[in-house]
Amino acid sequence: MIEITVKELEETLMKVGLRIAKRGEGALFVVGEVDYEVLIDQAVPPFNASGNPKLLESLALIDGAVIINPDGMVKAYGAMIKTNSVMRNFGTRHSAALTASKKPTNLVVMVSEEDKKVRVLKQGKVIMQIDALQKGVEKSIPAAIQILESIGAGTIGTIGTGLLAPGLGIALVPGVVLFGSAYYLGKLISQKFNTDIFSFLNINQAAH
Repeated sequence: MIEITVKELEETLMKVGLRIAKRGEGALFVVGEVDYEVLIDQAVPPFNASGNPKLLESLALIDGAVIINPDGMVKAYGAMIKTNSVMRNFGTRHSAALTASKKPTNLVVMVSEEDKKVRVLKQGKVIMQIDALQKGVEKSIPAAIQILESIGAGTIGTIGTGLLAPGLGIALVPGVVLFGSAYYLGKLISQKFNTDIFSFLNINQAAH
C-alpha cells in the first residue's frame, strides 16, 4: 500500500473540490472518524484517494459524503452523516460538515454548489475558504496548505461559522481566505512567515 502524507491528501481534496465547484456541483469529504450510514451499495473497494483523484471525484458527486481514513484510504462513499449541529443560513451539507469537523482529529473539505466555494473545517469551525471562480486559484493551493499546516486550527477560525465573508478573514494568496481575527492573524503571520511564506509566494509568482 502506498503511503501518502497529510499535505498530499489535503492538496488532492482541495484540487478535486475546486474542479467540482467550478461546475456548480457540491461534495463533502471527511478525513477521520464520524458516525454515518451508507446510502448505496459499496461496489468500489477501498482505494488511495491521492492515487486516483478521478475516481474520488466521481464518487464525491454521489449524494452523501466520502469518508477517508487518516492514511488516505477511501473507505465509504454516498454516506449520510448523523448530524447533531446546524450551520445557520446554510444547507444540510454544511451542517453535516460542521458535525463531522467537531472531532479534534478530523479534517473536513466541503464544496458548496451555491456559491462555488471550497471550505475547510476543523474543530467545529470553518478555517479556510477557497473561491473556485478566482482565476488561477489552483496556483494558490500549495501556499494555502503551507499556511494551514503552520498556523493550525487553534489559531484560525475564531469567529466560528455564522459569518463567512472575506472582510472577516485575511487573504494571503489569490482566492484563499483564512477566517479569524484579521488583526491577530496579520500579526501572527507577519512573525511566522516573514521569510518562508512570502519568499515562497515571490518565487511562485516569478515562476508564472
